[in-house]
Amino acid sequence: MISPGQTVDALLEADRATNGSSNCRYYMAAQTFASNTGIDFNNSTATAIVEYTAAPRAARAGTPDFPNLPAVNDTDAVPAHVDEHMLITIAVNVLPCTGNMTCDGPLSSRFAASLNNVSFQTPSVDVLDAYYGSVRGVYEANFPDKPPFFFNFTDDNVPTDRWFTKRGTKVKVLGYGAVVEVVFQDTAILGAETHPMHLHGFAFYVVGRGFGNFDKQKDPATYNLIDPPYQNTVSVPKAGWAAVRFRATNPGVWFMHCHFDRHQVWGMDTVFIVKDGKTPEAKMMRRPAGMPRC
Repeated sequence: MISPGQTVDALLEADRATNGSSNCRYYMAAQTFASNTGIDFNNSTATAIVEYTAAPRAARAGTPDFPNLPAVNDTDAVPAHVDEHMLITIAVNVLPCTGNMTCDGPLSSRFAASLNNVSFQTPSVDVLDAYYGSVRGVYEANFPDKPPFFFNFTDDNVPTDRWFTKRGTKVKVLGYGAVVEVVFQDTAILGAETHPMHLHGFAFYVVGRGFGNFDKQKDPATYNLIDPPYQNTVSVPKAGWAAVRFRATNPGVWFMHCHFDRHQVWGMDTVFIVKDGKTPEAKMMRRPAGMPRC
């Protein structure tokens, strides 16, 4: 399954025998997946044809570039030891209706979204400039490693006092080279839903996923640390969880968000700041001289 905004590199080995016309043409097809069945969507199937053809002589000349691919059981690439553990709940919430606003959300509120009950407030000053320019008061470096309270996240009848969230510009700061495990937990607040979670600046190993509430005592035993998929977006199952691991070796300020535009606008996003390392190649490149500012 490919999530909105996700890219996938696939290796196709064209090794089928061409004994007849039926062995030379194949369909490549893609169909829409939607976890929220209450919303209409285009359920058509996209198709394309892949077929063999005799390559011209010019195309067979020279040695083509070939990427370095990891082995199928490339266990060295999958981090076994974790420095930072994070459990991040994903929720569609509400905020109080303030002032003279007219709100059409539940309980006469307005819709919002959050990660660990923090609905991200985009600051007027860019977080990147604020961090490297040491500008105070733009963000708080205290994004929580776990939700503020625990309950049955995937129960269909979440108490109304759990519906409300708070706005804030909270970011997570990581040391260079830290191995990070993030468990994304969907919640049924205002309805469970699949969420495509994307982290800029990194790809990560999707080491596990499941339905229901994540159990930190039992579920890690089911992780795939041998040959997990390596991608930059993970689909968190509806009323379920997904666990990812990555090495924080790309210094900078990186946006993490749900790839549904509405959820992102509502606050289902945050920022990871990765500190510079000690060597020159482990430091973020500074702004080139003369580069125009936005």
